[in-house]
Amino acid sequence: MSQAKVRRTLSGRVVSDKMQKTVTVLVEHRVTHPLYGKVVTRSKRYHAHDEKNEYHEGDLVTIEECRPLAKTKAWRVVRLEDKARTV
Repeated sequence: MSQAKVRRTLSGRVVSDKMQKTVTVLVEHRVTHPLYGKVVTRSKRYHAHDEKNEYHEGDLVTIEECRPLAKTKAWRVVRLEDKARTV
């Protein structure tokens, strides 16, 4: 009887799609400063696997944790939340 692992998911904006089958996703979250109480934005970039090269710069996507696929890539794009607006 094996149970499915609960994988972490994050939501962020694609900031680079220049690599093949990989996108860079910027994930931002807001935290309160422990001493001053000001709300500050923290951000981190993740490399995520994009098998069909279908996500482009500006898209809002959801990524999930997976096994390491490369030296810096251990996340996979699950779905597109919002398409980037082109002008």
